[in-house]
Amino acid sequence: MNRVLHCSLLAIAIMLGASSALAHHSHAMFDTDKQVTLVGTVKEFEWNNPHCWIQLLVPDPNDPNAAPVEWGVEMGAPIQLIRHGWKPSSVKPGDKITVVINPLRDGRPAGQIVSAIGADGKPIGAVPETNSK
Repeated sequence: MNRVLHCSLLAIAIMLGASSALAHHSHAMFDTDKQVTLVGTVKEFEWNNPHCWIQLLVPDPNDPNAAPVEWGVEMGAPIQLIRHGWKPSSVKPGDKITVVINPLRDGRPAGQIVSAIGADGKPIGAVPETNSK
């Protein structure tokens, strides 16, 4: 009986873990039919699991006196980014970059990266194919 209980609990834990992992990787929150280009200054490059992020300060082009808007740019997992030429040192706070994103559907200032270009006009790494429609 004890063995049956342990096996049942293990099976339940595996099913719960699998369903949350699948739900976590949904890209439904991003509008993959739209692309927004952001030009700004890197506030922070978060290199961690499950996804890396660039926090980008984007000035308001209509009001130079306004505080910049902080955009969260979601990227792939570190292992995906490494395979595409990214490193933890690829961008640093203070770097001027241009990113193209698929924005959030709800209008908040965030999105999923499509491409990134440094101040020198050269692409920064490549972006893993993580977008899905």
